[in-house]
Amino acid sequence: MPEAGLFPQSTYERRLKKLRLKQRQNKCPHSLFTSPENRRYYSGFTGADSGPTDSAGALLITPDRQYLLTDSRFTEAAKNEAPLFEVVLVKNGLAKTVAKLGSFSEGLGIESEILTVEVYHALRKALSAPLIKLPFSRQLRMVKDASELALMKKALAITEEAMGMLWAELKPGWTEAQAARFMDRTFRELGAEGVAFETIVASGPQAALPHARPGSKVIQKGELVVIDCGARYQGYCSDITRMFMVGRPSSWQKKIYRVVREAQLKAVKALGPKKIGAEVHQVAFDHIDQAGFGRNFGHSLGHGVGLAIHETPNLSPNNREPLPVGAVVTVEPGIYLPGQGGVRLEQMAVITKTGCLLLNQDNHFYDF
Repeated sequence: MPEAGLFPQSTYERRLKKLRLKQRQNKCPHSLFTSPENRRYYSGFTGADSGPTDSAGALLITPDRQYLLTDSRFTEAAKNEAPLFEVVLVKNGLAKTVAKLGSFSEGLGIESEILTVEVYHALRKALSAPLIKLPFSRQLRMVKDASELALMKKALAITEEAMGMLWAELKPGWTEAQAARFMDRTFRELGAEGVAFETIVASGPQAALPHARPGSKVIQKGELVVIDCGARYQGYCSDITRMFMVGRPSSWQKKIYRVVREAQLKAVKALGPKKIGAEVHQVAFDHIDQAGFGRNFGHSLGHGVGLAIHETPNLSPNNREPLPVGAVVTVEPGIYLPGQGGVRLEQMAVITKTGCLLLNQDNHFYDF
């Protein structure tokens, strides 16, 4: 039997064992996974969705069997990449295919956050069993093993190398879109599958928009430029944000940059096992607030990263759960001044038994 997916077959066997334990503990012995991340995590199948209504497949996990449900476009790839799974051809829709594989009288667990309303209603019509929201659909991916961390470090190394190349090239006269294309192209040239998310490049007043989209705006001398980007390597994501100063910085630019950098360093120091996500967020927020910019920092301090660019756990004011050893999170405080500009700085860290370990290697920071 060939090795399953990207990792050794034993890795997928171990993941399935943990999943079935969670299913028993939650009295939900049957689960249907429709997210591409969980599909890949448990089976090794790399088929990509073309959109929410054009899925590459789903996993059906029962107490003693596991099925990969897909269409004729992917059946051969599924057999090769997911040898632990029985590949089932979907002909008349996912719901009818699932119904043919069991009655699921105890209920069928679903990823409610990813399932479309159309598929949900089709499942309800096809099955007599209740549909149960899975409370653990993302939890088991939180803790990364050594193999996953190695892939994330590679994705991050590619991102940082590309950032360094842009650092040497970016100058007044470039457009934001030109800088974004430079990063996206360089990721692939350095061996990435592509981008982990749409690259953000925002200059001048646009930098006050946390998720600004790069456009035709020309980067001017004296502007702060936010670059938020990440490469994807063998399924795993990276995510960093750096600031580029085009020309000599003004006093206000230096000030907010310094405050954000200090907040980031304090938050990194506060990370550790069993620390509450909300408490780490508060460390960064308090520093920024004491400097007079609390109202200008409105988003969470960070988020988990893995097969998806946004995973659990979060460094959010709403997260009261302790951080597990092995989770990878971003630390990205920011200050955004409408009409002027903004600063965000982002690192990636893995929670360890004694604190955290920064995964970043680059030193693209200013010493203002």
